[in-house]
Amino acid sequence: MAGVLPNLPVLIPGILPPSRENWALLSFAWQFFPLFTAAQWLSEFYPQGKTSIESKFNLPGKWAWFLMEIPGMTMVLYCMFSIPSTVGFATPQALPWANWTMAGVYTIHYIYRAILSPLVLNPSMSPIHPFVFISAFAWQIINGLSIGGWLAGYGPTTIWDWSGKLYYIEVGLIIWGWSFLGNMFHDDDLREIRRSALKRQQQKAKEEGKSIEGVDKLYMLPKNGLFHYVLYPHYFCEWLEWAGFWMVGGWDCVPARTFLINEISTMLPRALQGRQWYIKKFGKERVGNRKAVIPGLL
Repeated sequence: MAGVLPNLPVLIPGILPPSRENWALLSFAWQFFPLFTAAQWLSEFYPQGKTSIESKFNLPGKWAWFLMEIPGMTMVLYCMFSIPSTVGFATPQALPWANWTMAGVYTIHYIYRAILSPLVLNPSMSPIHPFVFISAFAWQIINGLSIGGWLAGYGPTTIWDWSGKLYYIEVGLIIWGWSFLGNMFHDDDLREIRRSALKRQQQKAKEEGKSIEGVDKLYMLPKNGLFHYVLYPHYFCEWLEWAGFWMVGGWDCVPARTFLINEISTMLPRALQGRQWYIKKFGKERVGNRKAVIPGLL
């Protein structure tokens, strides 16, 4: 990287950024998050997206999504620019290039997921209940601090810590890159359904001389790419992304492994319940042999 990267100040001593001891405690406890997701198997209550509910407390979908997803990236970058000076680095630039590579691909994903998707690409988004907003916001904060602390000085601190891992870094980045493209492809297939709804409403409004107040919900069975085989291929591609990310960090990278496991434990019950939603909406015959999220398996 050209130039000198600045050190950011410590905002809350021991917390923002976390001290090594607090980071170790947080990262250890974060591994047990799947225990809390057990509630998702017992209830279908998840007031977001196609299962959103009418509530006076609902938040606007686009801005709520942006605000609840952006903290993870923010925490990783804050750690990268604040922790190095507390552990003996003159500047963040002194961290190994592999650390910055992992921080970079994490940031790229969330620029797409937290900023571009809701605010630029999505024609519409269903309202989000405060319960989902607060849960996702907290999830991102903790996950960002866990990964950010490891990359910013509590994990590998020299290029020698990465010795012997070049093959895994290369393969992991390839898996991450193709899976990221797959994620975007399948997301866009879903967006096309919303674009169709928007165009239909625009045409109707033009004929009636009225303005559009919102975009009606329109649900269809997508058929492109992995949608031939599963109903949530964007989930599957995202899991592959973070499997590649874990591979880059090495199998001993606990924060990356925890991230992947926590994502699966959160998203798997939603995908399985979502398949039942599709069956109720379109019928078992139209859903056919499509699995929920893993082709041919689940």
